Formats: sequence, C-alpha cells, structure tokens
Amino acid sequence: MRLAPRNKFALLAFGAALALAMPAFARDTVAEGQFDRTLKVSGSVDLGVNTGSGSITVRAGDSSTVHVIGRIRVNSGWHISDSDAQDKVKKLEANPPIDQNGNTIRIGDIRDEELRRNVSISYEIVAPADSRLRSDTGSGGQEIDGLKGPVESTAGSGSLRISHVNAEVRATTGSGSVTLEAIQGGVRAGAGSGSIHADGVAGGLVAHSGSGNIEYSQTAPGDVEAQTGSGSIDLRGVKGRVDAHTGSGSVRVDGSPTGDWRVHSSSGGVTLRLPADAAFDLDASTGSGGITTTHEITMTGSFGRRELRGKSHGGGPMIVVSTSSGTIRVE
Repeated sequence: MRLAPRNKFALLAFGAALALAMPAFARDTVAEGQFDRTLKVSGSVDLGVNTGSGSITVRAGDSSTVHVIGRIRVNSGWHISDSDAQDKVKKLEANPPIDQNGNTIRIGDIRDEELRRNVSISYEIVAPADSRLRSDTGSGGQEIDGLKGPVESTAGSGSLRISHVNAEVRATTGSGSVTLEAIQGGVRAGAGSGSIHADGVAGGLVAHSGSGNIEYSQTAPGDVEAQTGSGSIDLRGVKGRVDAHTGSGSVRVDGSPTGDWRVHSSSGGVTLRLPADAAFDLDASTGSGGITTTHEITMTGSFGRRELRGKSHGGGPMIVVSTSSGTIRVE
C-alpha cells in the first residue's frame, strides 16, 4: 500500500496557506442561513460529501434515514452586496446541494459557479451505520464516527478525526492532524504538515507525514509502513512487517517480528522492544552512538561498539536497524 507522492501534500498545504493569506475582509460573514433535510433510505448507503470551505461531521444513527443539516455562510469580497448575499442564502435554503438516487446520496455539489462563489457550508449528517463514505473539504475539519465503512476522507486544510469504523480507512490532509480510533480495517493516512495518531487499529498501517509525529497501536496482525520527514515514530503491539523511517526524530517499535523489520533514523535514537523468546536476525549500526541489547545474540561477522550482527534464538525474521546519530537499544 502506498500513499500519493509527498508533493501532493505540499500542493494542498500551499492552497491552505494561500487561503489564510487572503485579506480579513474576504472572510467577514455577510449572510447566514440553514437547511434541514431528511432522506429515506433502505439498506447500505453510499454517501459522498464535499465542501470547499466548511466542516463535515458524520455520525451513525437511524437505519432508515439520512438527516442533513447545512449551515450556510456567505462571505464578503469580490464586490458582493448584502442583498446578493441574502439571495444566495435563500436559493441554497430552497434548493440545497443534495442529490439522491436510491441509496446513493451526494451532498455539496453546487454546479452554479456564481452561486458557489463566497459560499461556505458546514454539514452535520446522521446516517445509517451501514454506510460507506467519501468526504472532502478544501478548508475545514472533519469528524466521522460509527460507520461500517470503508471511509475515505481528504482535507486541503483541516484536522481529521475518524473513529469506530468497521472497514478500511483512508485519511489525508495537507495541513492538520489525523486521529483514528478503533478502526477494524487497515489504515492509510497522510499529513503534509501535522501528526498522525492511530489507536486501536485491527490491521495494517501506511502513514506518511511531511512534518509531524506518528503514533500507532495495533490490535491485530498487519504490516506497518511509517515515514516522517521531521518527527518521532512510536509503534506499539506490532505483529507483522515494519518499515519505519524518520529524517529527524526518535523511533520506538514494540511488538513481535513475524516479518522483516527495517527501522532508520537520520538523527535520533532507536528503541526496539521484543518478547524475551523472540527469534530474529539482527543487523544494527550507528554512525555516532552505542548499541545495547538485553537479548542473547550469537555473533556473526564483524561487531563493535557501533555495529552488531547476529542471531537470537537461532534466527528468524531480519531486523535491520540504523541511525546516523543516536543510540540503538534492543530490549
């Protein structure tokens, strides 16, 4: 599993910075309104939600309805008058951007470019637990809870919080943090600028952060890939293959090596915690620092203060651990 190239995150972060750099008057609210709709459904729901500027909240509720509340704001700028702003609100209240075709529902697509300009809509949605979701915000956070899934969420600028999903989750933000809790499928997460925290994941993880910490706890076997340009990595309860790399920060991996582990820090210490009876091959090296281990290692080849190669309990999955500057501990 691979995320999109890191330049995607840079592009998203640039867009977020550009939005923040706009003059204050362009963000003043001229008019506000609201629409409230309840849609009848039967069975599994395919839900899509997007907003250019605004937040998205989705939580599980009644199995036969999708309840949508849209909070409208029209901002000043680009020569919009108060009467024009009020007119936009009235049009959206009368004809909200909601399309339904059976159990397929799409929310947020304003096709009229003139109507869309200067408009921000935040959505609060209650949907059946048996829903799969795709959600996108240009600028705004998202909170999603209690869906069967799968869930795919993207934000140009804003934090993502996703919890209690029974399938795979994909979450990407250009600027903001990603928090995932109690996910029953694998996770793919990316943050251009921000931390990634995944707690109680019953599956594998692919997590890339341009600048931020990565924290992960696993409740079922799965492979882990974690990379950050600047930040620490903390992986707990791992049962599977590990590929962990940080440009600047420490790395800690706690688990059972049922697959090969490759762990590297360009600048920072590395700590590996394994069961006392773990069987593995070890290749450890540091450019500046020491290597210590509490496991009995049968040496092979050369060894010294800054390199250690050998087998524990007859050998097993390969553990390659290195740091350019820092101490390595295998406990």
